[in-house]
Amino acid sequence: MRRITMNVKELVFVSITGMFMLTLGSCGGKDGATMQQPAPEVAVMTVSTGTSELETTYPATIKGKTDIDIRPQVTGFITKVHVDEGQQVRRGQVLFTLDQVQYQAAVEQAQAAVAVAKTAVSTAQMTADNKKALFDKNIISEYEYQMAVNALQQARAQQSQAEASLVTARKNLAYTVVTAPSDGVIGSIPNREGSLASPSSAQPLTTVSDNSQVYAYFSLTEKDILQLVGNGERTLNNAIASMPEVQLRLADGTMYSLPGKVATVSGVLDAATGASNVRALFNNPTGVLRSGASGTVIIPRNQENVILIPQKATQELQDMRYVFVVNDSNKTVQTRIQVLDINDGKNFVVTEGLKPGDRIVTEGVGTIVRDGIVIKPKTATAAPADGTTSEK
Repeated sequence: MRRITMNVKELVFVSITGMFMLTLGSCGGKDGATMQQPAPEVAVMTVSTGTSELETTYPATIKGKTDIDIRPQVTGFITKVHVDEGQQVRRGQVLFTLDQVQYQAAVEQAQAAVAVAKTAVSTAQMTADNKKALFDKNIISEYEYQMAVNALQQARAQQSQAEASLVTARKNLAYTVVTAPSDGVIGSIPNREGSLASPSSAQPLTTVSDNSQVYAYFSLTEKDILQLVGNGERTLNNAIASMPEVQLRLADGTMYSLPGKVATVSGVLDAATGASNVRALFNNPTGVLRSGASGTVIIPRNQENVILIPQKATQELQDMRYVFVVNDSNKTVQTRIQVLDINDGKNFVVTEGLKPGDRIVTEGVGTIVRDGIVIKPKTATAAPADGTTSEK
């Protein structure tokens, strides 16, 4: 009986001890649940104003200052090509020679016709002089004399006609030698010796491009034009004159060494595209820029006293952009902002929603950081005071 009593006591003791430990564990779990998580440590920057150097880029087509299609003014077979593609030529330099045989024959025929006409005029002149003497002596009638005068005038008209035909023949003969109308570089030459050249041919003999200066053609939208003229505050000509120098990025990504200047902006918007044609002029002393090449025109847009923040500090929701401003209690406040359309891919220029001295979160936006939480700020690297951007 004693052995059984001892087992019951042990069982009771163990049960009471277990319940006590369970109670302690339960209390400890409740205290752990009520313990606050430590505030996340995130980077914060203080907003300030500075100078931004943004830029807008536009795809462009490069053309020589003059691109002249070389077409023959007479029809004939090409007998000689005097230049090659890519060759630099001077004004008046011979480019092509066409078959001259028929045109030389036409000149000689016209010369013979002039000689015959001159002889006829001489004969008619002598006849008229003789008739005049007879008429003065009343030997012949006035009618007979007038007929002689008319014959002389007709002979002179025929001489003038023959001389005009000679001029035309000589011009046609001269046109068989095709010369450069200006200094420039020879383009492609699709037709060689033996090919038939004609003024009506769709394809020119070649193109001479004066590339001592080149034009970069690009387009501005209606919105760009309105910004350029300040919504009517200044004229288009004044706006063009005040525009800064522009740069040209070549097709391989390198920057052209010489700056350019916007020369003209079309005053008419294309109804199909809603854009206006713009022409920027670049000097090309080395000839590295060739007509028909492509590039990118870069227009700088420098702004002073603007707020520049990192793009990673912003969050976009339903086409609206937000940042988390940190108040004096280190609590985040979701704040809507407005930014410029142009940017450098890393930073935004803020136009509304922030002021100098505001603190904003620069990391963990949309993940660790959300609206209304308390954070532990740490210093973040300030956004640069300037930057560059590409648009379009």
